[in-house]
Amino acid sequence: MTVRIILACAVGFSSSMLVERMKAYANEEQLDVFVDAVSEEGINKIIDQVDILLLGPQVNHMEEILKEKYKDRPVKISVIDSMAYGLMDGKKVLKNALK
Repeated sequence: MTVRIILACAVGFSSSMLVERMKAYANEEQLDVFVDAVSEEGINKIIDQVDILLLGPQVNHMEEILKEKYKDRPVKISVIDSMAYGLMDGKKVLKNALK
Protein backbone atom coordinates (compact mmCIF):
# COMPACT_ATOMS: atom_id res chain seq x y z
CA MET A 1 0.00 0.00 0.00
CA THR A 2 1.42 3.35 -1.02
CA VAL A 3 1.98 5.85 1.78
CA ARG A 4 0.93 9.33 0.65
CA ILE A 5 3.06 12.11 2.14
CA ILE A 6 2.42 15.79 1.49
CA LEU A 7 4.70 18.62 2.53
CA ALA A 8 3.14 22.00 3.14
CA CYS A 9 4.95 25.30 3.46
CA ALA A 10 4.04 28.94 3.06
CA VAL A 11 4.11 28.95 -0.73
CA GLY A 12 5.21 25.44 -1.72
CA PHE A 13 8.48 26.38 -3.45
CA SER A 14 11.06 25.39 -0.84
CA SER A 15 9.24 22.15 -0.11
CA SER A 16 9.39 21.16 -3.77
CA MET A 17 13.18 20.78 -3.63
CA LEU A 18 12.91 18.66 -0.50
CA VAL A 19 10.22 16.53 -2.15
CA GLU A 20 12.59 15.71 -5.01
CA ARG A 21 15.26 14.58 -2.55
CA MET A 22 12.74 12.48 -0.66
CA LYS A 23 11.63 10.85 -3.92
CA ALA A 24 15.23 10.08 -4.85
CA TYR A 25 15.82 8.36 -1.50
CA ALA A 26 12.51 6.47 -1.79
CA ASN A 27 13.54 5.21 -5.24
CA GLU A 28 16.96 4.11 -3.97
CA GLU A 29 15.34 2.18 -1.12
CA GLN A 30 12.39 0.99 -3.24
CA LEU A 31 9.90 2.46 -0.77
CA ASP A 32 6.24 2.53 -1.76
CA VAL A 33 5.56 6.22 -1.14
CA PHE A 34 4.01 9.13 -2.98
CA VAL A 35 5.51 12.48 -2.02
CA ASP A 36 4.36 15.92 -3.14
CA ALA A 37 4.20 19.52 -1.91
CA VAL A 38 1.46 22.11 -1.57
CA SER A 39 1.18 25.61 -0.23
CA GLU A 40 -0.61 26.06 3.08
CA GLU A 41 -3.66 27.19 1.10
CA GLY A 42 -3.76 23.82 -0.70
CA ILE A 43 -4.04 21.67 2.41
CA ASN A 44 -7.86 21.62 2.48
CA LYS A 45 -7.99 20.33 -1.10
CA ILE A 46 -5.75 17.30 -0.51
CA ILE A 47 -6.25 16.38 3.14
CA ASP A 48 -8.58 13.45 2.44
CA GLN A 49 -5.99 11.82 0.15
CA VAL A 50 -3.05 12.05 2.57
CA ASP A 51 -1.60 9.65 5.13
CA ILE A 52 1.08 12.01 6.45
CA LEU A 53 1.07 15.81 6.32
CA LEU A 54 4.46 17.37 7.02
CA LEU A 55 4.63 21.07 7.76
CA GLY A 56 7.63 23.18 6.91
CA PRO A 57 9.22 24.92 9.91
CA GLN A 58 7.99 28.30 8.65
CA VAL A 59 4.36 27.19 9.16
CA ASN A 60 4.86 25.25 12.40
CA HIS A 61 2.30 27.53 14.07
CA MET A 62 -0.38 25.64 12.12
CA GLU A 63 0.34 22.23 13.64
CA GLU A 64 -2.08 22.32 16.57
CA ILE A 65 -4.76 24.11 14.53
CA LEU A 66 -4.61 21.45 11.80
CA LYS A 67 -4.52 18.57 14.28
CA GLU A 68 -7.69 19.89 15.86
CA LYS A 69 -9.37 20.65 12.54
CA TYR A 70 -8.64 17.19 11.10
CA LYS A 71 -8.82 15.12 14.29
CA ASP A 72 -11.55 12.91 12.80
CA ARG A 73 -9.41 12.00 9.80
CA PRO A 74 -6.69 9.34 9.81
CA VAL A 75 -3.95 11.77 8.69
CA LYS A 76 -0.78 12.14 10.79
CA ILE A 77 0.42 15.75 11.05
CA SER A 78 3.85 16.90 12.19
CA VAL A 79 6.44 19.61 11.65
CA ILE A 80 9.62 18.80 9.74
CA ASP A 81 12.80 19.07 11.78
CA SER A 82 14.22 22.53 11.00
CA MET A 83 17.81 21.28 10.62
CA ALA A 84 16.80 18.54 8.17
CA TYR A 85 14.64 21.05 6.30
CA GLY A 86 17.43 23.62 6.09
CA LEU A 87 19.86 20.99 4.81
CA MET A 88 17.23 19.61 2.42
CA ASP A 89 17.94 16.17 3.88
CA GLY A 90 15.31 14.14 2.07
CA LYS A 91 16.54 10.87 3.55
CA LYS A 92 16.16 12.06 7.15
CA VAL A 93 12.80 13.72 6.55
CA LEU A 94 11.37 10.63 4.85
CA LYS A 95 12.72 8.25 7.48
CA ASN A 96 11.26 10.40 10.27
CA ALA A 97 7.90 10.62 8.49
CA LEU A 98 7.64 6.86 8.15
CA LYS A 99 8.34 6.21 11.86
